[in-house]
Amino acid sequence: MEAYVEAIEPANRPLFDRVRGLIVAACPDATVRISYGIPTFEAGRRRLYLGAWQHGVSLYGWQRGGDGGFTERHPDLVHGKGTIRLRLADAAAIDDGELTALAIAALG
Repeated sequence: MEAYVEAIEPANRPLFDRVRGLIVAACPDATVRISYGIPTFEAGRRRLYLGAWQHGVSLYGWQRGGDGGFTERHPDLVHGKGTIRLRLADAAAIDDGELTALAIAALG
């Protein structure tokens, strides 16, 4: 995982670290591994993938209705089926509580 983190574009690293830290704090029993080339948080049969990309970060893998209402509140951040694309500018307007609720809902 450290190789993945070290390769993140410096401009996107603070956002990745923020989201990763919130997931770990919200779901301390979740394990982390690399799956499909990106960090994957696992709790039982549930998964939440966190990828760093050119635009910022993306979250994938929650079950339908398992995002704590995040996508209903932020439909403009949904990209394709089951992907939240969080750009740096978007992230500035989203508080930690919303991201924490998303992690808890996704990983239960």
